[in-house]
Amino acid sequence: MTISLPPVLHLPLLAFVFIICSSWAASDSVYESFLQCLTSQSNPSHHVPDIVYSQSNSSYKSILQAYIRNARFNTSSTPKPVIIITPLRESHVSAAVICSKKIGFQLKIRSGGHDFEGISYVSDKPFFVLDMFNLRSISVNMADQSAWVEAGATLGELYYRIWENSEVHGFPAGVCPTVGIGGHISGAGYGNMVRKYGLSVDHVVDAKIVDVNGKILDRKGMGEDLFWAIRGGGGASFGVILAYNIKLVPFPETVTVFEIERTLEQNATDIVYKWQSVAPTTDNNLFTRMLVQPVILNRQKTIRISIYALYLGGSNNLVSLLAKDFPELGLKKENCLEMSWIDSALWWASFDNGTSPNVLLDRNSYHVKFMKRKSDYVQTPISKDGLAWLWKRMIELGEPGLVFNPYGGIMNEIKATETPFPHRAGNLFKIQYSINWMETGIEAEKKYKNLLKRLHSYMTGFVSKNPRSAYLNYRDLDIGISKNWTYQEGKVYGESYFDGNFERLVDVKTAVDPDNFFRNEQSIPPRTSKA
Repeated sequence: MTISLPPVLHLPLLAFVFIICSSWAASDSVYESFLQCLTSQSNPSHHVPDIVYSQSNSSYKSILQAYIRNARFNTSSTPKPVIIITPLRESHVSAAVICSKKIGFQLKIRSGGHDFEGISYVSDKPFFVLDMFNLRSISVNMADQSAWVEAGATLGELYYRIWENSEVHGFPAGVCPTVGIGGHISGAGYGNMVRKYGLSVDHVVDAKIVDVNGKILDRKGMGEDLFWAIRGGGGASFGVILAYNIKLVPFPETVTVFEIERTLEQNATDIVYKWQSVAPTTDNNLFTRMLVQPVILNRQKTIRISIYALYLGGSNNLVSLLAKDFPELGLKKENCLEMSWIDSALWWASFDNGTSPNVLLDRNSYHVKFMKRKSDYVQTPISKDGLAWLWKRMIELGEPGLVFNPYGGIMNEIKATETPFPHRAGNLFKIQYSINWMETGIEAEKKYKNLLKRLHSYMTGFVSKNPRSAYLNYRDLDIGISKNWTYQEGKVYGESYFDGNFERLVDVKTAVDPDNFFRNEQSIPPRTSKA
């Protein structure tokens, strides 16, 4: 028996179906127009239909989700791109810029998907995603100890290709192997050799970018101002980064790592206090990252610190160094592991000892979770009383943790204006605020983000001021966002990330993209925005 619904109940259903069908039709119309434009602009054009995915394509969902590295932005309510473009050659990128402009859609650029706020693949306005993962070639030239690395390559792939060519060379960049080159280097890039070799951008000697007119430019073609801007100012404000030419750095055959944990009951406060003066001033070959976390041990709430170290040399020298500089730590030779640099990259990425370097080529090794991050810079040591007060607040909150990353070393010797990244001399260490969670839903997100905000607020008296500085690659939309891309909107977050370098970045933006085609929620605005 068929049961008929009253006509009035049909109307919402029909309206819903009409809206969905209209949406699909509009999307398909945009897809057809874009595909036609891309085909006409690409030479050769025979691969073009294979690199453009509309929402009705069966592969669309898997392509979109493959490089979502934060579960906050992988929900049914997360805004999705109308089209995803996955270029196979540089000419496809040029055509994608030209055609996105022509059709009038915002273009988001994704290389590795690790942006903490998802702005490389999320927007509240209709948008396309230019996903660079196919452009991942790496060409190592040991004759001049350099490499060309395409934007879609990962740090792990770069480390592996360098290791294939030399076991005593590497590159100073991050410890997470699945991070994309394009975002990491354009946002400055740092890792566990920051005190010895500085930032990733301090070793960039050339680059290739697609500008707002679809032209492919190298360093000579783009000029020194734009070349300066894309070495720490965020490439997505100025164009599409295709590749960077980097200089490799030498390593000893043997490096040393160690991990040491202490709780409040094991003099953690004394160690943290001393670390603040030792970590930024000790031998440049030593980097000691410190994690600070509230934990429950033996039913007691406490603070646990974990120190992870990389020393460019053997363990005997390291133990002697810290016996002199940091006796409170009590480092012994049995705490240390000697290994090659490539094995240290695996150790820092939390792989088991003995793991093959081949794992660095695995783009799926990253465990996606819900997360939020923030950052700060500390310029004067926090007193023991200040630390004791902080521990109480962290234990009350129960969840967020801190990561202290020391500066000093060569960072003190490079001028703040050398690249857009200004946080050099005068900074003892950088703080990353970190919270992860498993629960789904808006309420859970609000809860955990609020916990992190409170910890960030508690730290106000201990960190840099006027501006309260932050690190671009630890993206944090709480600092401020642009809705109209005015200079005043951009200045709010721009001065936190770039301090006095913000003004020069605005000048470069105004010169190369005056109509503000390349934009996101925290992009550099032109002086007079037309977006």
